[in-house]
Amino acid sequence: MKALTWHGKRDVRVQEVSDPALKESTDAIIKVTTSGICGSDLHLYELFGPFMLEGDILGHEPMGIVEEVGSDVKNIKPGDRVVIPFTISCGHCFMCDRRLFAQCETTQVRDHGMGAALFGYTKLYGEVPGGQAEYLRVPQAHFGPIKVPEGPPDERYIYLSDVLPTAWQAVEWADIPEGGTVAVFGLGPIGQMCARIARHHGHRVIAVDGVPERLAMARRHGVETVDAQSHRDIPEALRDLTDGRGPDSVIDAVGMESHGSPVAKLAQSITGMLPGRVAAPLMENAGVDRLSALHHAIESVRRGGTISIIGVYGGMADPMPMLRMFDKGITLRMGQAHVKRWIDEIMPLVDDDRDPLGVMDLATHRLPLDQAPHGYEIFQKKRDGAIKVLLTL
Repeated sequence: MKALTWHGKRDVRVQEVSDPALKESTDAIIKVTTSGICGSDLHLYELFGPFMLEGDILGHEPMGIVEEVGSDVKNIKPGDRVVIPFTISCGHCFMCDRRLFAQCETTQVRDHGMGAALFGYTKLYGEVPGGQAEYLRVPQAHFGPIKVPEGPPDERYIYLSDVLPTAWQAVEWADIPEGGTVAVFGLGPIGQMCARIARHHGHRVIAVDGVPERLAMARRHGVETVDAQSHRDIPEALRDLTDGRGPDSVIDAVGMESHGSPVAKLAQSITGMLPGRVAAPLMENAGVDRLSALHHAIESVRRGGTISIIGVYGGMADPMPMLRMFDKGITLRMGQAHVKRWIDEIMPLVDDDRDPLGVMDLATHRLPLDQAPHGYEIFQKKRDGAIKVLLTL
């Protein structure tokens, strides 16, 4: 089969690889029909090379048609149309019983002290082959796959794999009070959906980004915006819009590669040039994140407010303004999305032909798998108006 494989920094290639096969009785094989490129994939493309092996298959936002199931898989059958959550969870362990599916004890990557395994995402998360491929082996298929109806286009449901539950959790974790205001930092796919979900819940939303196309998309969905390129002091701009206090809640949908952190950017660049055996322990023990978005969130949120961090961070010794956070009485919540926890609440919205979350207005590029390297390049460099890239198979 064809699959997108990793070969080094900014070097991904579509190659012929072996077809996947069932290994466990709880496995399934699906024929992928659509697979998204996630902002988290760009971390592999740019920074997380020390934790990758040449030839690793990328991608964790797939959907498709079931081809084959193991003997213990009763919830789906060949021919079913399914979306595959990016987190791999068993559904019945201590953590899954508490709906903390991203911490599943059955698939935890204990060798690295990490949570549940993920598709297509480094040895830190299990090195499970990903879904930017013609076929995908799905472990824990007795629980994970989400059945969706025939008929509507893939674009209607593909975001159940990651974008929608991740954004939904970010809004839930933000603990926005009734009638309150939330600021969303970053208007990539997750930030766009955070803003729309918060609006759907009846909150005032102010979104911050510096890319014109992203700001325009947010405004189409009734979101107030702050252009980061036009304000030298973003926290002050947000306070000016919120009676001088700052928003009740802030969602950081940017993460470790934010702009405005030149020293950390240099550290990331140097780390990325080191041999893997040197860079990996450095990344596991040092502060290599670019923290400007998070620092802006801390400065922006009102006293006693909540910051929900959904952008990915990877450093182990990042400097944090603890005095400022303590003095303001800030609450922090964060973590990988517990995808299946939120599906029952989200599914009626994507089933709705009125499209209340605007899922049909998120993808800016739809490319065949053969053009995936181009998709990564324009997404990473924010070229050609790329906000969300879907690969079709």
